[in-house]
Amino acid sequence: MAVAAALGEGRIVSRQEERRVIFASSLGTVFEWYDFYLYATLAPFFAALFFPPGNATAALLSAFVAYAAGFLVRPFGALVFGRLGDLVGRKYTFLITILCMGGSTFAVGLLPTFSAVGWLAPSLMLILRLIQGLALGGEYGGAATYVAEHAPRNGRGYATSWIQTTATLGFFLSLGIIALCRTQMDAKTFADWGWRVPFLVSLILLIFSVYIRLKLNESPLFRQMKEEGKGSSSPLTDSFFRYPNNRYVLLALLGATAGQGVVWYTGQFYALFFLTITLKLNYLSAYALVGLSLLIGTPMFIFFGWLSDRIGRLRIILAGCLIAAITYFPLFAALTHYVNPELEAFQARTKLSVTVDPATCNIHVFVGPWSTFSECDRAKDALTKAGLSFESIDAEGGKPIVIQIGDKKLEGFDSKTGQARLDAALKEAGYPSGGANPAKVNWFMAELILVIFLIYVTMVYGPIAAFLVELFPTKIRYTSMSLPYHIGNGWFGGMLPLLATALVAWKGDIYFGLWYPIVVAVMTLVIGFFFLHDTKDVDLTE
Repeated sequence: MAVAAALGEGRIVSRQEERRVIFASSLGTVFEWYDFYLYATLAPFFAALFFPPGNATAALLSAFVAYAAGFLVRPFGALVFGRLGDLVGRKYTFLITILCMGGSTFAVGLLPTFSAVGWLAPSLMLILRLIQGLALGGEYGGAATYVAEHAPRNGRGYATSWIQTTATLGFFLSLGIIALCRTQMDAKTFADWGWRVPFLVSLILLIFSVYIRLKLNESPLFRQMKEEGKGSSSPLTDSFFRYPNNRYVLLALLGATAGQGVVWYTGQFYALFFLTITLKLNYLSAYALVGLSLLIGTPMFIFFGWLSDRIGRLRIILAGCLIAAITYFPLFAALTHYVNPELEAFQARTKLSVTVDPATCNIHVFVGPWSTFSECDRAKDALTKAGLSFESIDAEGGKPIVIQIGDKKLEGFDSKTGQARLDAALKEAGYPSGGANPAKVNWFMAELILVIFLIYVTMVYGPIAAFLVELFPTKIRYTSMSLPYHIGNGWFGGMLPLLATALVAWKGDIYFGLWYPIVVAVMTLVIGFFFLHDTKDVDLTE
């Protein structure tokens, strides 16, 4: 390419233009991730407002279903906006995506609750979540492609790693604004309406993001491709129905992005939920711990992106999957030990079991008008909410449920007195009902574990954008890289909170949900190692 030769160092644009592109693309994407992750962070607060009362775990699972729905449609957004980006350009496509994302996020802050409009409330919330997912499906591929197509050959890992920081920074921004709101309101006010404020603030971020992106120019590689008449007239067909590109799409999903997705969501979201829901650490302390880990760990995205320009992308990604799979169980057990040692001690000295006819137990993944809650459902929900592991013992059909807490047995668990009887029995057995005692939290060790989780995240996520961009040619790059990324992150990763929570409730083991990310990470390690090759020396201008 003549421009690259003139600028030297394999450059496509000047250093100043490259920095402007990285800044503008990253800033807009930070705001879009902020919009997307507000829902996940606030789900424990508004779940009960948008679903019928009766089972808190089921309501939370239902909120996570709507949360997961946004992830499930991300690949469809990748197809729609990826095709548009390969046909008309990168810049205008991700202008559309940010308008869709910001508008739907603002609208969440205006939603009526279940008590006001009944089932219309969760239906509207689900629709807005689907719009968010479609928009995000087009955003990431556009930003990563746009930045990579401005970067020099020996600096694409470093340049695109700035885009990789945006998801974490967006998450951090959401935590910061939520924490600010919570410190200015009492708990009841925040639960009633204060949770809406972070959603409404997104309108300001939307206006600023659109202004920034309107000032960008189209990608030079895309412009050159169009001038030479080498673009694809059917990006979907060329991407997914022609060999060998369709093979690389599948391998990129199973051998890179699936493992990357589950490691990302385990290290940030699942860790946060584990702290607050299972270990009963107060929300502000949990936000502070996770927020500090983000501040400490975020520069590692840049480091591993830079390192991938020297030793390759794939080996860093697969190493992150391997280390995470090996260490998740001991690290989460250590997190329990350092954050809530009283809960750990109670669990160690107290035998807990639920003896019940398994035919009466259900897993409520989504709550609807059809949902009914048995005594088994209510009992397991109550123990799961308490952050306790328990043994499930099958009873003969027709016999009442029996909950054993140490030497004491509770027979039956009706909707009126069951919770109160369980609370009294747990208190009598020495259960730390007040949550994690701040005086007994080992803050340094808890923070260290969270930073380790984030280092795993940066290993798998820092180099992934450059790796995906380099796998595919310019004419179908936006489409081809977006689909495996969003299936890996949207389906494999986005389903993690829902599936892990359901696994914990089903098994009665607070750590059992970790099997999901471990199995997926190992699958990615094996497929990536045997079937994929590194891409760092690919010339995007050819």
